[in-house]
Amino acid sequence: MTETRSLPSMDTVIETRSLTKRFGSRAAVDSVDLTVPAGVAFGFLGPNGAGKTTMIRTLLGLTQPSSGDVSLLGLPQPAKRAEALARVGAIVEEPKFHPHLTGRENLSIVAAARDPAAEARIGESLERVGLAQRGNDRVKTYSLGMRQRLGIATALIGDPRVLVLDEPANGLDPAGIVEIRELLRDLGRNGRTVIVSSHQLSEIEAVCDHLVVIRFGELIFSGPMTEIMKRTREHIDIAAEQPEDNERLRAALAASDWSVTAIDVGLRVAAGAARAGDLNRAATAAGITLSRLLVAQDNLEEIFLEMTGRVDGELANGRGAANGKVA
Repeated sequence: MTETRSLPSMDTVIETRSLTKRFGSRAAVDSVDLTVPAGVAFGFLGPNGAGKTTMIRTLLGLTQPSSGDVSLLGLPQPAKRAEALARVGAIVEEPKFHPHLTGRENLSIVAAARDPAAEARIGESLERVGLAQRGNDRVKTYSLGMRQRLGIATALIGDPRVLVLDEPANGLDPAGIVEIRELLRDLGRNGRTVIVSSHQLSEIEAVCDHLVVIRFGELIFSGPMTEIMKRTREHIDIAAEQPEDNERLRAALAASDWSVTAIDVGLRVAAGAARAGDLNRAATAAGITLSRLLVAQDNLEEIFLEMTGRVDGELANGRGAANGKVA
């Protein structure tokens, strides 16, 4: 592999050129050119099997690329992996701990493998993730959310410039997800680059200000969250006063060339606020009274599903993972 040049500044923390990782004939990462700017919260999105975890492992020098170049903090990977990872905190798989030891003792074990100053950061790291009062309790008494927080604490004790978290809210209840969201927002405000891979699209939307979307190993979007959200379109959600009338309403609207899809609470019509009156009149003409008419915009999940092929069935035809689930 050709050695990647060191970056002339730290305006970017990760740079790839034609990055490819193959497993046999399958390209898990396919000729990706990517730049991750410094000091941002950066989200990775993609369907199951899209190559997110493989890409993260390759960016960190944990997996040898089949071809292409990777630079992490200005250092070529994996040639200078140890030097780069000294300034990176990462949770790529579910964090594992010694359950019979306390949270503080688990962090002490990790600190021993880091720089000499890491031990002194244990208290600060526990405080940062909200575990200062539970640091001396055995990990076996921790909830799943607390273990996730302890995992982030292990990534923080090295005082990293880059924090990489793969599914940090995985398995958490709604309250735990909110806690992790607030923690990630806080970490992203102090100058670190936080890279988050998650299937919780609402969390990515709430936390990240830059985004990467990959599909079948290919990069299909990379840029600011504000840029991708420009793709939002208005739609109108409606529901018949009598639920059994929704199907009749759908058929009547479709016959009049409205673009209509069924949703859990009724119907979604591809139209903006300017057509709301026309839509209400069309329902009335069909002899149906509406109990709901709401003008809204697409969220990140809807944009993502359209970009990755769920809308046109591309994932269902066998190229994506089973059931086309988001991961």
